[in-house]
Amino acid sequence: MKKLNYLTVDWSLDYAKLFPSIQPVIIEIGFGNAEYLIHLAETRPDHNIIGFEISSQSMTKAEQKIETRGFTHVRPIHSTAETALAYFIEPESIQEFHINYPDPWFKKKHGRRRLIKRETVDMLTSRLVVGGKLLLATDIVAYAEMAHEILSNTAGLTNMLDSPWVDDLEGRFRTKYEMKGYREGRPGHFFIYQRNETPVIHKPVIKELDMPHLFLYSPLNAEEIVARFEQTRTESNGNHIGILQAFANAKNNTAVFEVVVEESTIDQHTLLVMSPREGENQYIVKMSTIGHARPTYGVHRAVYAVGEWVASLHEDAKITATKLRD
Repeated sequence: MKKLNYLTVDWSLDYAKLFPSIQPVIIEIGFGNAEYLIHLAETRPDHNIIGFEISSQSMTKAEQKIETRGFTHVRPIHSTAETALAYFIEPESIQEFHINYPDPWFKKKHGRRRLIKRETVDMLTSRLVVGGKLLLATDIVAYAEMAHEILSNTAGLTNMLDSPWVDDLEGRFRTKYEMKGYREGRPGHFFIYQRNETPVIHKPVIKELDMPHLFLYSPLNAEEIVARFEQTRTESNGNHIGILQAFANAKNNTAVFEVVVEESTIDQHTLLVMSPREGENQYIVKMSTIGHARPTYGVHRAVYAVGEWVASLHEDAKITATKLRD
């Protein structure tokens, strides 16, 4: 099975490449040990199943279980939900979302990491077909109360239950984690919402940009530039850019910069390279082939941040041209 992650899949997903036949799509977000994901594959052969997970260990377990059973209609993808919703999934294209026991993130300062929050629920709603379902399970009462507050105030969703949630669903498949919760006195709390016909805002899938380039002039060579390096962090339009380290190769007058790019929908860790081009003291700053980052708006901003810093080191240095998105 080809390993899939946010760096290798198409933006947006090409289902014809993932599956042997086109069928309605069900997504599980955060599949853990993949018990529930396998259950979906076994009981819903008339659907294509995708699981998103951020744990590498869980990914390996899921891939092994899928290969052992010979399933061709289920694919795990290493990605956060925020990245998947923003880059992978077109509006009104998913039949069901299943979310089982998301991390509650008890501390208030970690609230932004919660999966069920206003912006994410709006994206989930946008990606559901009319009539599609969002199913959520949690064993934390406070999380259930918070989820009820958000879901019940989402215009595009209708609660399919007679109460905010129920503590038992007939016929539900229970994972080992879920059964452990019951033994320890933590029953599950289950939500079922359906996408209604109320118009919602559809944020289009974010497409991959052209490769970013920046051209600059500096009297300094790569070694002199790197010798003055200091770690820097900048913020622009919600993009947080960290230039962490710099390395020089005197032989070919090249510098490499380690950067982290944190955007609201994706985090990337990669290398940018500054290399000489035709003309005395002329350089180009661009993405390195090491790191396999995708050219997002944040990566374009990181290329500019590196070029801006290099240009600041000498009074005669300057950026001469860019091929960057604002």
